[in-house]
Formats: sequence, structure tokens, C-alpha cells
Amino acid sequence: MGCAAVMIPGLLRGPVGAICTQAASLRSTRSAVCHLSLTSVMKSKRKTDHLERTANVVRQEVVSAAKVCGAANESPSVKRLRLLVADKDFSFKAGQWVDFFIPGVSVVGGFSICSSPRLLEQERMIDLAVKYTNHPPALWIHNQCTLDSEVAVRVGGEFFFDPQPADASRNLVLIAGGVGINPLLSILRHSADLLRERANKGSGYDIGTIKLFYSAKNTSELLFKKNILDLVNEFPEKIACSLHVTKQTTQISAALKPYITEGRLMEQEIRDHISKETLFYICGPPPMTDFFSKQLENSHVPKEHICFEKWW
Repeated sequence: MGCAAVMIPGLLRGPVGAICTQAASLRSTRSAVCHLSLTSVMKSKRKTDHLERTANVVRQEVVSAAKVCGAANESPSVKRLRLLVADKDFSFKAGQWVDFFIPGVSVVGGFSICSSPRLLEQERMIDLAVKYTNHPPALWIHNQCTLDSEVAVRVGGEFFFDPQPADASRNLVLIAGGVGINPLLSILRHSADLLRERANKGSGYDIGTIKLFYSAKNTSELLFKKNILDLVNEFPEKIACSLHVTKQTTQISAALKPYITEGRLMEQEIRDHISKETLFYICGPPPMTDFFSKQLENSHVPKEHICFEKWW
């Protein structure tokens, strides 16, 4: 999910605790969600802000204080944040996003989590990657946020992968455009954790193969390249990736070249991975998600096997 903003009266000032209290009082939405409930019912027409666009999307009730404990530039336009969330009631499923409340900022952001749920379970931390825009939450993250800055977060979203140990084995095809990689990286990392658990314990969910298709303008805007390739090398029989660049003007490094295709991602590449055991997760600009979801439907992939999230 891209940066989004909404005006919230009463959140203009005050410490994180006050934000948590006031944010928790906002109207809660539906409390039940299917394992593969589709975000695809969302229309391509852009609404004005994150809370308006997601008004009918499931949210947790808990609003938790968080502290910035790490920050780095992931690309020339994207900043990565690591947040410490001590609240044990805070949890998320791979692929979900957070409402992002900032003291002193009268707008609420919406950002997908790009880390695995296991990082939160083990270290009480989550990662976000935020593209620079003129929305106040993104401006604050890029220009004012420092180590130990305090914010508040609340989990929401119906786009997630959360298989249970007894569920049928599935292959995954992940299709990302630009910063749409964020929730799909969370799903990819969670899949790797499931593979490790299965290898170490001989039990747990038996996941099939995972193929990531990821397109960006150029290699500098392909986020998390090293993390992705590390997982491909760790699980060569299970995880594969195909990286696309559409406007590359510099030489591609030798390490990346085997994985890079210059030119847009084509529907035939996706169609080659269709099977009755495969689930498709798509996240990127609305025209991209609309195009690939429609192509999959036209290829007779069941709608319940196509899950997508649009970022704006």
C-alpha cells in the first residue's frame, strides 16, 4: 500500500498515548476475514485518502505505541524503517498493512509491512519501506523521523497469506510492481520461515514452490534485491525470482544479470505458472493489478485463487 493521508480532528497534538486512545475510538470495521478474502473488490478510481479507501476493510482494534529503532535508504526514493512494538497484543499476518499515527501530524498514513511475522514474534519489531511523496506521513518519515521517534500503529488488511499446518499445500506466484513489493516481501519471508520450520522440525505447513515476478523502472528501484536473492540461494528448489526493469539506462551488475529481464512483465510468463494448486498475489499500481487479475480470470483461474492489493 502506498502512502496515504487523512485528516483526523483531535490528533493534531499530543503524545503517542493520546494518539493510541483517540485512534482506538475510531469506528471499527468487520471482525471476520477469510484466508483469501479478495481486496480486488476495490475499484481503480482513486479515493482521497487511506482511511476512506479502506473504510470497509478489516482492522484490528488494538492501537499500539511504537518506537523507531532503525532507518536506512533502501533506494534513492524509498526509506526503510524498523519499529519496536512492545505491545504483546500487536500482531499481523504476512501481507497486511498498518495505519500509521504520528504525534503532531494531523494525517494518518497507511503502509504495508515488509517483514515476516516471525521477526515480530521473536524481536517485537516490524519493517516498513516508504516511498517519498508529498503526503505528510511520507514527508515526516523522510525529513523529520529520527531514531527513538515515537508513533502509533494499527494493523489492517484482507490481503495476506496465513496458512495453517493442516491446510492443503499450495504454490505461490507473487507479482509486484514498484513499492508494491512490500507486502509480497512479507509473504516471501514468511514462506521462507515456513520452509525452515518444515526442514528443522519435520512438521508445519507444507508449502509448495514460490515464484516472485517483480518489475520496477530500473535496478536502483528494485527494492530488497539482496534479501530476495539470499532467499533464492537459500532455497533454490523452492524459491525463484524474475526481475524486470522497464527504463534501465546503466549497466546491470554481474550478480543481478542472471535474474534481470529488460522490458515489461508479460502475461505469458504468468500464464505458464497456472495450476490448480497455485495462489496468485498481486500488488502494484492499479492498472497493473487490474491487468494481471483480469488475465488470470480469463485463463480460468478461480477468483478465490487471485488476491490483490492496489497502491496509489
